[in-house]
Order: sequence, then C-alpha cells, then structure tokens
Amino acid sequence: MLMIRRKIVFIALTVSVMFACGGRQKAENDIEVKIDGLLSNMTLQEKIGQMNQLTGLGLSADMIHNVKNGRVGSILNELDPKTINELQRIAVEESRLGIPLIFARDVIHGFKTIFPIPLGQAATWNPQIVENGARVAATEATAVGIRWTFAPMIDVTRDPRWGRIAESCGEDPYLTAVMGAAMIKGFQGNDLADPGSMAACAKHFAGYGASESGKDYNTTWIPELQLREVYLPSFEKAVEAGAATFMCSFNDINGVPSSGNAYLNKTILRDEWHFDGVLVSDWGSIEQMISHGVAADLKQAADLAANAAVDMDMMGFAYINHLEALVQEGNVSESAIDRAVRDILRLKFRLGLFDNPYVEIREEMPFYTAEALAKAKQAAVESAVLLKNKDGLLPLGEGIKSVAVVGPLSDAPGDQVGTWCFDAEFEHSVTPLTAIRDAYGENIGINAEQGLTYSRDKNELGIEKAVTAARKSDVVLFFAGEEAVLSGEARCRADIRLPGAQTEMLKALKKTGKPIVLVIMSGRPLAIGEETEDADAVLLAFHGGTMAGPALADLIFGKAVPSGKLPVTIPKMAGQIPVYYAHKNTGRPGRNVSLIDDIPVGAAQTSLGFTGYHLDAGNDPLFPFGYGLSYTDFDYSEVRLSQNALSTGQTLTVECTVTNTGKYDADEAVQLYIRDRVASLARPVRELKGFQKIYLKAGESQTVTFTLTEDDLAYWHADMVKRAERGEFQVWISTDSQSGTPATFVYN
Repeated sequence: MLMIRRKIVFIALTVSVMFACGGRQKAENDIEVKIDGLLSNMTLQEKIGQMNQLTGLGLSADMIHNVKNGRVGSILNELDPKTINELQRIAVEESRLGIPLIFARDVIHGFKTIFPIPLGQAATWNPQIVENGARVAATEATAVGIRWTFAPMIDVTRDPRWGRIAESCGEDPYLTAVMGAAMIKGFQGNDLADPGSMAACAKHFAGYGASESGKDYNTTWIPELQLREVYLPSFEKAVEAGAATFMCSFNDINGVPSSGNAYLNKTILRDEWHFDGVLVSDWGSIEQMISHGVAADLKQAADLAANAAVDMDMMGFAYINHLEALVQEGNVSESAIDRAVRDILRLKFRLGLFDNPYVEIREEMPFYTAEALAKAKQAAVESAVLLKNKDGLLPLGEGIKSVAVVGPLSDAPGDQVGTWCFDAEFEHSVTPLTAIRDAYGENIGINAEQGLTYSRDKNELGIEKAVTAARKSDVVLFFAGEEAVLSGEARCRADIRLPGAQTEMLKALKKTGKPIVLVIMSGRPLAIGEETEDADAVLLAFHGGTMAGPALADLIFGKAVPSGKLPVTIPKMAGQIPVYYAHKNTGRPGRNVSLIDDIPVGAAQTSLGFTGYHLDAGNDPLFPFGYGLSYTDFDYSEVRLSQNALSTGQTLTVECTVTNTGKYDADEAVQLYIRDRVASLARPVRELKGFQKIYLKAGESQTVTFTLTEDDLAYWHADMVKRAERGEFQVWISTDSQSGTPATFVYN
C-alpha cells in the first residue's frame, strides 16, 4: 500500500511539473504571438523609440511629448509613484500602441534599507544572505514603481585600486557566479510578473574588472582564453539563473568597446548562451565609442552598437537620432531593429506590465521593516572578517569597564552605507558609537572622540583628544577606513593605504599601551600591514550599510561570532597588484626569499636564489583569499575520497570532518579547491570549486561533503573548447586558499 501511495504521489508530482513546464512554455509562446502582432503594427520610428532610454524629467513637456509619441521605451531615475503612474497612463492610454514603460534605477545593495556593499556581501560566503538583501531591495524599490535595477555587478576583479571593486564579489569566478545568481534570484523572485519583483541586470559585459592600472573606464587586453576562464563564467551563470537583462561595459576589450562588440554580444551572449533578454548600454557608452576612437560621430556609433545587438541606448541619443537614417541607407537592417524591439517587448510582457502597468499608491511604504533591518544586520555581521585577534582580545569580556570609541568612521552614518546608495536616508543609519551607547552605555564607560573628523583628515590637532579618551579606557575601539565617496565608480586609488592621518593616529594610540581593536570600514581591501602590526585585533567590516553599528557592537562584545572570509586577496602594498590566489606557479616560484633589508651590502648578484618575488614585499599577500578567523577554532580532518580515480560520466565524493574545538558556537565557510598537476596549459595553483557555510556548536563535528565531476576539472584549451584532461589532480578542503593538506586522485 505504501509503495502504491508513493507511486501515486510521484505520478501527481510529475504531471504537475509537466503542466507547469507546459504552462510556462505556452505563456512564452503566447508572448511571442503578442510581440508579432505589435511589431507588425509598429512604424520604424515607434520601434526605435522603444530602444531609447531617458533619465526622468518628471512631468516635463519634453517627457510627456516623448512618451505620447512613442519616443521612449524606458525611463531612469523617476521615483515619485504618482509621476510614474501618470507617465505610464500617457504611454498606455495616449500613445498609439499603448506600450507600457519600464522604470529603472540603480539599486545596488539596497534601496532604503542598505545592506553591506556587494564586496562585503561576498565576504559572507552565504548565498542566502545575498539573496535576502536583493529581495529586500526589490520589495522596497518596487513599492515606488521601480521594476528594473542595474545590478548585480559581477565583474571579476583582482585590482583593489579599482573603485568599483566595492560593487563586485571579488577576485574569483566561482564565488562571483554563485553570489551573482543569488542576487538575481532575490531581485526577480519566483515570478518576474509579480509587482514586487524587478528585472535584474548582469553587468558589465564584459572584462571591466581588468581595467589597466585599476583605473575606471580604462582599456583592457584580455586573451580569449583568459576571458572565458576568468571574466565570462559569472555572466554565463547569470544567463542560467534567468537574468532578465545585461548591460554593456564601458571598456574596450582588445580594442573593441563592449557597446560595439558583436563577438561578445552576438556570438557569445546570444548564439552560445541563448540569452533572449535585453542588452542595454551603460550610460552614454554608445556615444563614448567616439572617444574610444572607433566611431567618427554619433551616427557611426549607433551603427556599430545596433549591429552589435545592443538593444537599448541609455542616455546616448544615438538610436533616436540616427537609426532611422541608418536603416534607410541600408547600414542597419530593419530585422536587426525588430530583434532588439522583440527583446524589449518580451521583457515588458515578462514583467507583467501590459496587464498591470501601474504601481499601487500606498499610504505607508514597506521601508525599514523590522524584518528588513534584521536581515541587514545579519548581513553586516556575516560580512565582517576577523583578520587578527592577539591573545583573544575579542570578544571583550565582562572585565571591561570602559572603552574609547574613536576614529573617523565611528559615527559617520553617511559613510557606513557605502558607495552608490542614491536613495539612502542617513538618519536611519545606526553607527557603531550609537549602537555601543544604546547597548552598553548603562554598564560601561564610553569615552568618545573621533580624533579625525573624516577619513582624509590630515589635521592632527584632534588626535590628542582621542589619546586622552584612550588613557581613560580599558580598550580602544578605533573605527578607521575610507569615506564612502572614496570607492565606487570613478573612485580609483593608486595608493590604497589608509588615507589622511589615520596611521599617525593609530601610532599615537598605541603609545598609551592600551589594547587596540582596529575596525576597518572601507569599500576595498586596504594595504594595512603596518596598522595590523600595531593593532591587537583587526576586523575588516567593509561598508556595512544601515545596520553596520549594531552588527559591529554584537561582534565586538561577543553577542555574535565573526564568520566572514575574504572574497579578495589583501596585498601588503599596491606594488604587488595584481595579487590573487589562483595564480600560475611559474617556472621559478617564490622560495628562499631575501627581503631588501636582509641583503648584505655588496652582496653578489647571484646570491638571492633567483625565484619570483618582490624584494620589498616577499611573495605572499598580507592576507589570502578565503581567509578569516573566528572566536573559536576549527579542526579539519584529512580529506577522504570515495575513490582514487574519476572517469567520464562518474562523480567523485570528497569529504572531511570539521570539528569546533573552541568555546563558541560559530559558523565556518568550508572551501573546496583543486589543482590540475600537469596539463597542456599551465593551470592555477588552486581553483575554488565549491564551498559550504556550516554552523557548529562548541565541541560539535560535522562531515562536509562535496561532489566533483569531469566538468569541474575542465578548462578552456587553445582551440577554444572546454574539456577535462586526463592526469593527476590535487584536492583540498580547507579554511582558506593557502591552508590544508591535499588528497590526490587521477582523472582517466
């Protein structure tokens, strides 16, 4: 009887899945039929109008004219729901064909409730945290009528000088792909047509994170093997995750700007990956092909972009002004226009805008809900990475009677939210000083002096006040870092040390002899080698968003345990850049290091070993990818394999036992790495292939299991085919990218 019931349930589930899949396919087919009907009735001018995206001008005469006459398909940066509804009414009721508009906005890591910057979210190594942040952002932003966001930014970057590293998920293709897919799921929800969902936009396609010298908008030179190995996997995963839209990057790749790059946008994105969503230019990036030197004027730029399958022109006026003439002259086919418009209309149908174009006008907005703030706080807790904890200084115990709360980021509500938060309301930010006062002010003395009023402050007159506060306290909590404006787009730095007089302030505080907890709040990894030496404990918190303060208070005083891991390598100094864990071994890997001050005067040229390292920095970074301490200790057993060989079509189980040997219940991000020992092309010394974040009570053990297939061993070859190669592989399960003992297996 039980077997029969199970069969009935299985049949019912199978039938329901078949109906669901069939229903989705029918819905998609219906959409295509509707698109055919619209296209057949559209004039060329109306088609081109759909390809035009303009920034909001309220209910100006120009905007009303454009909407009424079908000269705009999408509007940016309009935030008033009543204005949005009126513009939508004009589009639906007064334009000839009644095609609705899409309203868009940069909602990168929060709309009102701000989560940690994406780099910080990646440091959680917890996709659910990332999905939660995007879902909260979507709930808040759609409440005012925003149905399209320009996130996630899934550019892999290995250069912390680049300001936009703050918006990235770091240096690793696998981690970036996983976190990017989680953001897409959060933004788009289970049904894109739900009024609470908005279209995600995978950006910037592609290679933007490789900008030379870490300078924004700069050129890139990326061999196709490297492009496919490092910079494209996160975008391919975004297509698989159902990203509704993509955005071109500003940079040229090997001389061809992304906005005019037919190989990227047609051959790879459309033909190989079968992407059928909207590809939008970045702001004015079509026009900027003139500056790149590949287009003589805006008309030629429009020609290049349209023939490279860019569907929509964001604030470039290239399409609206020149596409009609280009079609009439035969330079751009009307079929290319139809394909682009089909993509745009498809997005509008998928968003449900033809059936429900208006936003509900609410008396109360779903901003800063208790649930949203709790999720933002948890994200900030899990994004913090403990880099140093001398003698277990943290968490602060009951014996602490007073603390000095100092530093330019201790009470900076606008800076802690981080870059590119146009809709953040700083009065809702809870700073570390406020949180510590609220939670502990009745029980311990709090001596607060910023010392420096902002991160770049070089006026040292206030430092003495901070030193005085330190002398009166048991422990110094020094909140240092960068202002929000120092990271993000066009905020690149050649010198990535702490700005201003913060290092001098730390040295002055150290002279008091009081233990110092250094909390770094920044938009990028900073070169803090000297500061790490001077501090007793170091916590990298990135820019943690609205609830950064309460999260840090919980971490410092032991209500929460750090579990963040670095999503990017921290260099000792800018001269090491690029420095990343997945490097090649080279023919002379760095060994027998003799640092510059250790070289005897008059030493012979052949006395230093001739291996690959910097005389003044050695061979290792300050902290490696995947690194992060806890208040407890985790013991990893030897790696165990289900078998010693993997064949085509098989799977290999890799496992180890992780034990919490310390006193605190805590989370641990367990990481899986492999290395192809001998291959046709030199392979990285390690490659991340999986991770799991597990929770262990003190004394508890858990077996962590991963599965490898031949796809995990495959890499791109010179013939542009991705395949696994027979031979010996090493595999690690470890706490970071430099630790652990590997096991060995053979792929045959």
